[in-house]
Amino acid sequence: MARIAGVDLPREKRVEIGLTYIYGIGLASSQKILKEAGVNPDTRVKDLTEDQEQAIRKAMEGFTVEGDLRREVALNIKRLMEIGCYRGLRHRRNLPARGQRTKTNARTRKGPRKLVSKSKKK
Repeated sequence: MARIAGVDLPREKRVEIGLTYIYGIGLASSQKILKEAGVNPDTRVKDLTEDQEQAIRKAMEGFTVEGDLRREVALNIKRLMEIGCYRGLRHRRNLPARGQRTKTNARTRKGPRKLVSKSKKK
């Protein structure tokens, strides 16, 4: 099993897709890495040789991935909240930060609906 950047890549998938399981690497980055490493994107992860794995690791050195990237993103959000800018306030209140509407939708960000009971008129 190929283990790159602390992530076990799925054995049955193509290397091109398997690399996208690493946080911070998408399809375009994956293709760029494989081209630089000289590895065929159609190869299955289980068929990679040690030399190919090493070449992929070496090609990935310029990328910020996994723990470092997660930490960087978290610190960026924390900085926005501390300086009190609009985006920081939206993060603090768990509301969408990129201009989406909130009258309807935005349930993923806001959480499940809070039921407001209607009092009976007598």
